[in-house]
Amino acid sequence: MADDDLHPHDARIIELLSADARMTNAAIAEDLGVAPSTAHARLRALVERGLITGFHAAVDQSRLGRGLQAIVGVTLRPGQRQESIRAFAHEVRRHPDVIQLFFLGGADDFLVHIAVDDSSAVRRFVVDHLSARHSVASTRTSIIFEYHRNAVAADFD
Repeated sequence: MADDDLHPHDARIIELLSADARMTNAAIAEDLGVAPSTAHARLRALVERGLITGFHAAVDQSRLGRGLQAIVGVTLRPGQRQESIRAFAHEVRRHPDVIQLFFLGGADDFLVHIAVDDSSAVRRFVVDHLSARHSVASTRTSIIFEYHRNAVAADFD
């Protein structure tokens, strides 16, 4: 479904919840100028249609003792690519340090976003959980200085 197929109320609900997933149904209805039952029905329909796939909390990783974040670009070895891709994605995304995993087309096959406590933990993750895998040809690590999600992005200080 293309964006232009969305009813303006549905587009606004998505915009509002992208900024604040905890927004109440009453607040959504007030913003739209509709009855709460109408706002609820529209939200339920967006979920049922798969346009809204979940509601998420933005977590301050540093408050959890995981103040260092990194993006690790991973290139897999040629040969048996389909099996390697599936196995890599299945195993790596389950690791507790992994925040996000992106499967790409381009120079890297994957980008792995991790949050850990220090640079030694980044090294351990890359060496023990990525480079040690036979399917991994190379890795490239970039440290993240600041991280902001799209809808809740704040200005850099």
